[in-house]
Amino acid sequence: MKDLTHSADATTVEEALAASNHQGIVDSEGATALAMQNTLLTPRFYTTDFDELDAIDVSSVRQDWDVLIAQMKADPNKGHFKKNEDWDHIDWENMEPKLKAEFIDFLVSSCTAEFSGCVLYKEMKRRGNNEDIVTLFQLMARDEARHAGFINDALREAGIAVNLGFLTQKKKYTYFRPKFIYYATYLSEKIGYARYITIYRHLEKNPELRFHPIFKWFKEWCNDEFSHGEAFALLMKTDPKLTQSFANKLWIKFFLTAVYSTMYVRDHQRPAFHAALGVDPDWYAHEVFTKTSEISKQVFPLTLDIDNPRWERGLKKLQKANADLAEAKKTGNLFKRVGAMARAATAFVGLYTIPAVKHDVPASTRLEPAY
Repeated sequence: MKDLTHSADATTVEEALAASNHQGIVDSEGATALAMQNTLLTPRFYTTDFDELDAIDVSSVRQDWDVLIAQMKADPNKGHFKKNEDWDHIDWENMEPKLKAEFIDFLVSSCTAEFSGCVLYKEMKRRGNNEDIVTLFQLMARDEARHAGFINDALREAGIAVNLGFLTQKKKYTYFRPKFIYYATYLSEKIGYARYITIYRHLEKNPELRFHPIFKWFKEWCNDEFSHGEAFALLMKTDPKLTQSFANKLWIKFFLTAVYSTMYVRDHQRPAFHAALGVDPDWYAHEVFTKTSEISKQVFPLTLDIDNPRWERGLKKLQKANADLAEAKKTGNLFKRVGAMARAATAFVGLYTIPAVKHDVPASTRLEPAY
């Protein structure tokens, strides 16, 4: 294994995790504790039935599969995710305290989510024997390790860092059946693309609002997310039942509702962060939902009706219930806590029962970034 100084230059996940910027981290207890949290809104670590994944036959999507793998092996982003002359100095000491807290929360959450993907993909690569599947997960794990290392570089400047090795050993793992991994991770990757490209394009037009240099790296970053989503679309395409059976359509609708509503609630917890970017969270949510819905038509036979009046009303009710729940937890008021949880559940059911928009799925899933 090569002795690398930075994960950006790695060609495998093992090299990325062994690189100097992934090692020797002066741990920040607060940042690691934040990453260790397991709530409905925090990124989780997943495990699954790796034997079932290893048994996938990609021959039915071979043409698109080989194009995607060749693109990922070409590795256009090698060397990209590290500081260079475009990395501006940030005065962390004098950053507005609320913005600083919310931005650190954003970075820690993003780092945890990226590393969660790295851990899952690396484990599949380690356990598998299917060359197609092992190759894919090695490539995706490499990308996620680079992203996590780069975010930790940014956090290190603020005097904090997430102890990623500690997370691997100590954070609780959630078991998901492979099909649920497909739905959740596909949406996570595609909504990640939509989120990052929306911010990137907004800051292209308004560079004076770019309060941190990491946003300059979002275009290539979101293109990695897009490619990973393409891979999961192809995995789902290998078994038509995953997207066409009645029960699985209900599951797809559930994951769409859960991922969209979680994003909405989480983003509304960061008002100072979005104000600094000059982004209205409601506008941003609708932009991201619109992009993700359009993209997900490549493999899902339904999209959520995000223009239905019940949709925004339901999201606002869910966000208010979540805020009240957080306050009740702080004060230890059990009665208010139970009431807020009941209201949140009712709001989610209301969102889930909005009739979905059905459409035909194209024969080929392959898409290229277009926003």
